[in-house]
Amino acid sequence: MSQQPTDEVLPSHLFRQAVEQAALAISITDARANILYANGAFQRITGYEHEEIIGHNESMLSYRVTPKLVYETLWAQIQRQRPWNGLLVNKRKDGSRYLADVTITPVVDGEGMTTHFLGMQRDVTEVHRLERQVQNQKTLIESVVDAAQVAIVLLDEKERVLLDNQEYKKLIGDLGKEPALKLLAALRAQMGEAFAKAYDKHRNIAAREVSIELSNHHKRWFSCAVSWFEEHDVGADAFYEPTRRHYLLLTIQDIGELKRQQEALRINSLRALLAEQERIQGLRETLAGAVYQLQEPLNMMSAVANMMERRRDTSGDATAVGALEEAMQKSRDALEKLRACIPAQGSEEMQSVDLNEVLVDVLKLATASLLSSGVVVEWLPSASPVTLSGHAAQLTNLFKQLVTNAVEAMNERRGGQRELRLSCSAHADHVEVLVEDSGPGIGDEMRYKIFQPFFTTKGAARQHLGLGLAMAQEVVNRHGGTIDIDPAYRTGCRVRVQLPFSNGGSHV
Repeated sequence: MSQQPTDEVLPSHLFRQAVEQAALAISITDARANILYANGAFQRITGYEHEEIIGHNESMLSYRVTPKLVYETLWAQIQRQRPWNGLLVNKRKDGSRYLADVTITPVVDGEGMTTHFLGMQRDVTEVHRLERQVQNQKTLIESVVDAAQVAIVLLDEKERVLLDNQEYKKLIGDLGKEPALKLLAALRAQMGEAFAKAYDKHRNIAAREVSIELSNHHKRWFSCAVSWFEEHDVGADAFYEPTRRHYLLLTIQDIGELKRQQEALRINSLRALLAEQERIQGLRETLAGAVYQLQEPLNMMSAVANMMERRRDTSGDATAVGALEEAMQKSRDALEKLRACIPAQGSEEMQSVDLNEVLVDVLKLATASLLSSGVVVEWLPSASPVTLSGHAAQLTNLFKQLVTNAVEAMNERRGGQRELRLSCSAHADHVEVLVEDSGPGIGDEMRYKIFQPFFTTKGAARQHLGLGLAMAQEVVNRHGGTIDIDPAYRTGCRVRVQLPFSNGGSHV
């Protein structure tokens, strides 16, 4: 079957009717842009009646804010018989302005001459307003996000960074590429299954404190919160079948200064607690030592009284024996009163204690004395946390006393390098802590004497009672461990403390 010519299928008047009834504003001009025809939509947009525009030039719609360069480009394009499309600010009959999306197409005759121009336009003022409003809101949001004092980063469901602010860029400089991924990993490790459930169901996570370990064993602390929101897919495929995309918003606040302040308060509180414990323990040891020292002459007096009692029948000196017994009874009463004055031992409960953390606290407590004495410290912690069941404050006081003794010993030696090495290592059934100093050391003959109450090598003139190591010995005994001086260490002094993994203690 042969196809019929188009003009037989579609009558010519149908083209005119279609143009006349089109929703798009259409005009036809001569080669000089004088309007020869305008459809109804053109009249509705411009506000001009048919007789008011026919014969007039299209320039009657132009408004001065459209740059001259736009018109020059327009004419240059259509004179080359090429279509032009662009935006023009036009003026209606009532003087109001509108933004027109205009397309002008040259009409060329059989001889290749431009005889007319076909103009099509639509009013896009409202579309432009909405686009500009969205752009303004986007710019405002970006400005607010950039000005925020917390780091903000937006990630897609594959955890690819889509948007961030200036504070986050600063974190990249401090922590390396994509800190968000490191912090999310820290949250996963900290929250475990709870994080996985919240993540899979796109639930928000309230602010939580997390830390990142840097290469120099320094920690950076942050408060992180996770929020989720969804966006409708704007693709054509999703027009009738909407799909949603989920995005993760991570807010990060550096709380390093807050943690430093909290740590300073904690250390100061710990220092005050240990000082009070030292005072009470010192008083206990002093009074106990005094009772011990007074008990010996009282025992001698009791022996003398017994001898005199046996000889009283032959000597007849009953008065002297009675006086001696009265003195002994008063002495016993005084000793009992002295014993009653001894403060009770503290009732600190046993708890799980990480010795690495205890030793770090000890070094923080001793920082001032170490710096003032010019001591170089080498700290060798266990590779993993070492926990045992014990009294945290007593253990802290124990190692603080050992470090203090080491610093004082090094101060006794003039000149030379002052070095302190503190190490913690886990073994099968116990943990071992070594405190090594480059001081004068302890002679073999004094290895055991130094743990006796009131024994000191510093002398009474230096206001040392010789109770420090005795108190340390008591704490170690209370934890079922041992403390001794290593006789093989010849470049100073090495104190070795071994504490068992008992009552649930373990090393990880």
